[in-house]
Amino acid sequence: MNIMASLMSLVTFVIVGAVVLWASGLRILQEYERGVVLMLGRFWKVKGPGLVWVVPLIQRMKVVDTRVVTMDVESQDVITKDNVSVKVNAVVYFKVVDPRRATLDVQNFLFATSQIAQTSLRSILGQKEIDSLLSSRDEINMALQKIIDQHTEPWGIKVTAVEVKNVDFPPEMLRAMARQAEAERERRAKIIHADGEYQASQKLADAAKIIGTEPATLQLRFLQTLTEIASEKNSTIIFPVPIDLLSSFVKK
Repeated sequence: MNIMASLMSLVTFVIVGAVVLWASGLRILQEYERGVVLMLGRFWKVKGPGLVWVVPLIQRMKVVDTRVVTMDVESQDVITKDNVSVKVNAVVYFKVVDPRRATLDVQNFLFATSQIAQTSLRSILGQKEIDSLLSSRDEINMALQKIIDQHTEPWGIKVTAVEVKNVDFPPEMLRAMARQAEAERERRAKIIHADGEYQASQKLADAAKIIGTEPATLQLRFLQTLTEIASEKNSTIIFPVPIDLLSSFVKK
């Protein structure tokens, strides 16, 4: 009887142990997660999402997040093509498209992508002049995305976007840029003023041609000027009578 009880206890212990061991292999992966399963150290398959089971003590699973990662690239000291020292930081958007390669082909894809982004930022911006750095931001972003994506593609990483955030200039450079902007505004103001003078002179030349062809217009303009002067102040104005009005009397 004692033997039977011992056997029953042993069987119960084995069953409970087997259930606990089986339950320990259960995993729940979210919709955005994938599990890279290794069996005895070798790649077996990618599982998920949902409820998955790995063989305890034999299989090991590493969970990979496939959502877009927003990585802030810390400020980098960059010397531009025209020898201006600036500090530039950026933000990189990327995601894992191949969990197997992201797990097996690189030790830490987050750290590796960060290092590639930093070196690419210094390399690309070092080939640009300061004016293009300010005016061609979209072109620079596309160039950064292309070169970073080329390096991370073998790791199963897809770079979706790169944005240069801030460009910090030294104080002396800011003062020089302010003087340049002020000089540019003065240049435009002088051009606009000269263009206005040119248009006004053209209109005056056209008016002079019209008055020259019609002598009566000169007399009308003369009378209009007298009217404008008289309207400002109460005064007596003496002006000679045009000789054209007396020509008929002279003939008689």
